[in-house]
Amino acid sequence: MTNVLTTDHYGWHAHEDGTRARAVQTPSGTWLVTFGRPDGLHLRCVRGTEDVKPTIVTTDPARLPATVPAPLRSGLDDLGPTQRLANPWLWDAITTAILRQVVRAEQARKLYRAWCSTYGTTISGPFGDLAVAPTPEQVLALADEEFANVGAKFHRSALQAAATAYQEHHAEWQTLDAAGLVPVLCSIPRIGPWTAAAAAADYTGDFSAYPHDDLAVRTWAAQIAPAHPWPGKKDTGFRALWTGWAGNDRTALHTLTLSTLTWGSHARTDLEDTCSS
Repeated sequence: MTNVLTTDHYGWHAHEDGTRARAVQTPSGTWLVTFGRPDGLHLRCVRGTEDVKPTIVTTDPARLPATVPAPLRSGLDDLGPTQRLANPWLWDAITTAILRQVVRAEQARKLYRAWCSTYGTTISGPFGDLAVAPTPEQVLALADEEFANVGAKFHRSALQAAATAYQEHHAEWQTLDAAGLVPVLCSIPRIGPWTAAAAAADYTGDFSAYPHDDLAVRTWAAQIAPAHPWPGKKDTGFRALWTGWAGNDRTALHTLTLSTLTWGSHARTDLEDTCSS
């Protein structure tokens, strides 16, 4: 059993007994996903049908390229194999990435949860109330002041444009891999390369497409290997440095990026969780 779960998505909630829980939507139903002792990861369909199940992506730091600096490699090796729930609903992945625009991570987490609990669909169970995002149809029916009421005034036009485009193109978009998804998402007004790449990685589970100079990647890498001469905050060389270690190996780049994000935000069943939730 893999003992480490990536908890970077804002939908994961931590509970007093250490269990993490999240509600997710697939094309066929709503699922309750939990992670904790003693059974690890557990998925249960609570509405709709089990026809389309969520996908779990397993990543092993043993696949890191030899070019990764030893202190960074050592820190990531300590994680061992990890697992991440690939976001089964492309619309939620797009929504989450849009709500991350401009604001800090903790503010974005609060905004995402308020957005879902206020306008989305809530399921109640042993881990309290868990909500999934409002559908594109629900988003387009909101009045301008309803965006402002939950702190999403800045994101209103991007969410509305994305909802309109999603309604028209989602059947095609859902068939694309991460590399193909990024450019089509960039065609939506107010969605740039960073937002598109973050959404594509979340949905497909392929973090070779993630925006590799993201603040979270830079922050956790510096904490894992503080003695390494990392580029400064205003230095644009981080992306080239990071991707250069993987070369043309997309699996290696995925492993390096997702393992680093996992180091900074994870839960585990074999030890106490010492990192952020």
